[in-house]
Amino acid sequence: MHSADYLSAGLLGIVEGLTEFLPVSSTGHLILADSLLGIEGPESKLFDIVIQLGAILCLPIYFRARISEFLSTFPNGRHSRRTVLDHPLSLTAIAFVVTAVPALLLTKVIGKNLESIHVMGAALLIGGVVMWVVDARYGKPPAGGYRTNDMEDMTLGQAIWIGACQTTSAVFPGTSRSMSTIAGGQLVGMSRPAALEFSFFLSMPTMIAATAYDLFKSLHHQGGGSEIGIAPADVHGWIILAIGFVVSFVVAYAVVAWFMHWVRKHGFAPFAVYRIVVGIAVLAWAMSAAR
Repeated sequence: MHSADYLSAGLLGIVEGLTEFLPVSSTGHLILADSLLGIEGPESKLFDIVIQLGAILCLPIYFRARISEFLSTFPNGRHSRRTVLDHPLSLTAIAFVVTAVPALLLTKVIGKNLESIHVMGAALLIGGVVMWVVDARYGKPPAGGYRTNDMEDMTLGQAIWIGACQTTSAVFPGTSRSMSTIAGGQLVGMSRPAALEFSFFLSMPTMIAATAYDLFKSLHHQGGGSEIGIAPADVHGWIILAIGFVVSFVVAYAVVAWFMHWVRKHGFAPFAVYRIVVGIAVLAWAMSAAR
């Protein structure tokens, strides 16, 4: 991260913390932020991995009571109606596998799309429209109530479907893991809080695997050597990493807590509008830069 200083480290930590779990695409925002700040090179890749780790760690800490409950009730569930196949932890693992397999098979496509600002802008725009339409249609409970109000009531089919939906966020940067899993959950009868909670739980293995894979690729790239340094070369580099990590963790934790509260009373329309506006702006920027 050659041109980064303490301020830019803090700003990027804020961007990652704010966008990782909101349905607005952290990948897209980080790429745009790096471009605007003029940050590139091996050190920037290591920094992005570190701040993603900071965001990841907030989830098991925030949901520690819920995780403990699931572990203590495995495999029968809270009401002794679950099995090893459809316990919430099992459904999380199954949805993750459904996402991971096609994502691994489409690695080259994903890499190509990550380099395309046009793909990112289109994904932000289209994803915003999809989220707005889905939330407007399914955001309020139907006459008979939601089919699923809690992760304890989820089905195997719902988990497989949501995992498949999350694949779109891997293939098309800018789609957002949160957007694809929340909208996917709403489409199959989950309430907003239930869809959001499962989205967070699915984020844990997904983000850990994605971050580990990014680190592996960076350390074993085709050039024959490390694309990123194993450790910063000086104290300044360590301080930059620490600032980004801590800021990302703190901001992400606050966002998760706020979002869980917000979604019980409000819908996702504001995030959809934001995505549409940003998507149009990104596409306009891409087209002007191509001239």
